[in-house]
Amino acid sequence: MARKDALLRLTSRLIARRDALRKALTGDADDLRNFSAVGGVGDDIDAAVDSANEEISSQLAEIESRELGQIEHALQRIAAGVYGRCEFCGGKISEARLNALPYTNTCIDCQRENERLGQGRRMESDPSRWAKVFSKSADDGEGDARINLSDFEVDFSESGR
Repeated sequence: MARKDALLRLTSRLIARRDALRKALTGDADDLRNFSAVGGVGDDIDAAVDSANEEISSQLAEIESRELGQIEHALQRIAAGVYGRCEFCGGKISEARLNALPYTNTCIDCQRENERLGQGRRMESDPSRWAKVFSKSADDGEGDARINLSDFEVDFSESGR
């Protein structure tokens, strides 16, 4: 019964976080649209600050979106009845780890090994994601295999900025 209670508690935490992230991402998208519609910046400094703020907002939205995907994946694993099992070794993920990071899909040992090897969280479990990266051969005649930087002109004058 304690396991079922813990699972229900973690599920409600995941759902609450999912809903909060969805709301935040909707707000971020609206803010970016409103910001783009306003336009008209004051001077170069204002433009630089606005650009930096837009970049930070974009990066935060990307992080929140990635977390939302991990939460959705965890909820799918709960529905499938495999939540709490490591996707790499199949071993049990400790309750302390699940309490700290409810959307994790790896045990601590596999996560440490992945970090040591520099691999992503789900790289081994879904290698097809990377198939399109290598789908085009470098020898197919169309490509940028040989680029000579002297072929490009660079304008360093004030008007070239």
